[in-house]
Amino acid sequence: MATDGLVVVDKPAGWTSHDVVARVRRLAGTRKVGHAGTLDPMATGVLVLGVEKATRLLTYVVGADKEYLATVRLGVSTTTDDAEGEVLTVADASGVPRERLDAEVAALTGPIEQRPSAVSAIKVDGQRAYARVRAGEQVELAARPVTVHRFDVLDVRTADGAGVPALDVDVLVLCSSGTYVRALARDLGAALGVGGHLTALRRTRVGGYGLDVARTLDELEGGFDVLPMADAARATFAARELTPEETSELSFGRRIAADPAQPATAAAPVAAFAPDGGLVALLADEPSGRARPVLVVRPA
Repeated sequence: MATDGLVVVDKPAGWTSHDVVARVRRLAGTRKVGHAGTLDPMATGVLVLGVEKATRLLTYVVGADKEYLATVRLGVSTTTDDAEGEVLTVADASGVPRERLDAEVAALTGPIEQRPSAVSAIKVDGQRAYARVRAGEQVELAARPVTVHRFDVLDVRTADGAGVPALDVDVLVLCSSGTYVRALARDLGAALGVGGHLTALRRTRVGGYGLDVARTLDELEGGFDVLPMADAARATFAARELTPEETSELSFGRRIAADPAQPATAAAPVAAFAPDGGLVALLADEPSGRARPVLVVRPA
């Protein structure tokens, strides 16, 4: 039997997230494997997968902040806002001054309204947007609120942009779930009047899981194991230690008194642990002053 837990994979370039899930299903010996947020095939880095019962945690991991290292090429825009698309426009970006670059990066930092790329996995009338684009449809997705906590320029250098001088800008992005770094590249290029797209993307962290705990598929082939659910929960959520009585109540799906020292919210549940260290449930506070189990992991 497969062990319940999370697997943090360092996804290689050229693989879809589904490809990685299929490989881990084979290694884990179970079909019950899911992932917490896709990565484009060109992207590499942290992909969090759940095995067996741990797939129930993925709903809450998906909403965690993400961190990326990326390269934006200014001077060229593409149909997909990344290097896999066809070139739309080309402009000489060599004259973009650093102070203006920094100003436009700052304008894209904080709470913003972002229009996702048309080739995203967002569903439109039940079908993925990218599938509609590939079928020849024109897709224009509505802007939605996201938060870019950090958008730091790490390096700027000249590059060849389809025959004209371009600029490659290495950036670090820390953002809320649902933020598209491709769209940041597109919008930065548009704001500077030269166009832009993403040429490299590496996800370095999802919530509490970074590259330091990620394993390559080759490493997993050599020895497959999972991060136990209790350890996974402590890396993702605030923790609450339960009494035996509270453990029993939660195991039956009953509410318990809220912890005034560490309140939970519906958006960020608290992980509740039994005296033996096992994960019992995820809790969310209610206005009544009670804590409601939103997920019971250890039922009675």
